[in-house]
Amino acid sequence: MSQLTFAEVDRTVLDTLEPPGRGYWMALGVLFFGVLIGAGCWAYQIAVGIGVGGQNIPVAWGTYLINFVFWVGIAHSGTLISAILHLLRAGWRNPIARAAETMTVFAVCIAGLFPFIHLGRVWLVYYMLPIPTQRQLWPNFQSPLLFDVVAISTYLTVSALFWYTGMLPDLARVRDGAEGLRKKVFTVLSLGWTGAHEQWRHYTRIYLFFAALATPLVVSVHSVVSWDFALGVVPGWHTTIFAPYFVAGAIHSGLAMVLTLMIPLRKIFHYERLITMHVLESVAKTIIFTGLIVGFAYGTEFFIAWYSRNIVEMETFQWRATGDYAFGFWIMVTCNVMVPVLFFFKRIRTSIPWLFGISIVVNIGMWFERFVIIIGSVAHDFLPHAWGLYAPTWVEFGIMVGSFSLFFFLFMLFCKHLPSVSMTEMKETLAPGGGHGH
Repeated sequence: MSQLTFAEVDRTVLDTLEPPGRGYWMALGVLFFGVLIGAGCWAYQIAVGIGVGGQNIPVAWGTYLINFVFWVGIAHSGTLISAILHLLRAGWRNPIARAAETMTVFAVCIAGLFPFIHLGRVWLVYYMLPIPTQRQLWPNFQSPLLFDVVAISTYLTVSALFWYTGMLPDLARVRDGAEGLRKKVFTVLSLGWTGAHEQWRHYTRIYLFFAALATPLVVSVHSVVSWDFALGVVPGWHTTIFAPYFVAGAIHSGLAMVLTLMIPLRKIFHYERLITMHVLESVAKTIIFTGLIVGFAYGTEFFIAWYSRNIVEMETFQWRATGDYAFGFWIMVTCNVMVPVLFFFKRIRTSIPWLFGISIVVNIGMWFERFVIIIGSVAHDFLPHAWGLYAPTWVEFGIMVGSFSLFFFLFMLFCKHLPSVSMTEMKETLAPGGGHGH
């Protein structure tokens, strides 16, 4: 990376904005079809009623809440990589920061859809908003669901501002080399950026301010999501470990998604000189750390259930490991704790196929973690005669396919229309004198 010049960085990134080929349009078409499937299933649910889902008594929370927690978790990696590592001056985050920030914005938007979907009668969502209505009532601010509205909207606002602010110098660089309508669009988007000394001074200060503001958000937002569960008295939920447990799990899944997205991006756009093996290896090392924290949280849950001698808690956790949903529990443990340990071996964490494969495995495991937490507790509550099982229906699977399709669809559009690697931050990592070819 230190052998690159400023001009080579610009050329490598700007080449990705050239008109795409047939393969890009085919992939985009497949993803758009997936989005239509999800939208069609949601429309069908609105028309027929939420009973088309698999939710029942006692399992009133199904895949909609699982996917909500999953996507909020995915969104945390952008804040971790861009904000926290920026404050720590970790240079390896610069090549992947832009894509991670973009992932954050898109994932938060998709996560925000699932409370609407779970609500069923989506036109009544304004009941949760603190606005004057004909009811002359304010929402219940002690409701965990209202916590989500506040947390998600705050996180989306700060993440979007952080993302857009970081792009301003790059948008101006695209503007300077563009023509026609494209130049007009980027002239508006770059907000009059000229690269003057005063602009750079204000830019670096405000970027640092947003990083400092976003850092507590990465902790608070997923802590708030965890309180949706911890504030209930359901066995397996009513525990104080949930906030740090959820935050660690969110970062774990988010880092895995960074690898899942950046490895194909690196190959397709020939970013090998920008996104080096050192960068991918650093992400893998961080995944080891978060995986061990998640494993410690799993063990702590079982230990506290046993140590408390609460017969309901003991029965709940025993059932999780040996009952009807034991397959989900063991997928969770294997994928989130055991498989990432392979990254201790340098040969594996420097192998592209291993990195890509393990990142997908971790994402599968994190989805099943949310499945085990949400379904495993409400299906096996206090009273044996009220126990019940849950299975997702085709409508829920269709909406889940739609959510993943929408995420990758938006990310592909972003990669082809905006700089997917920050040229500004890449130049900061070059050795002194690296800009002689500009």
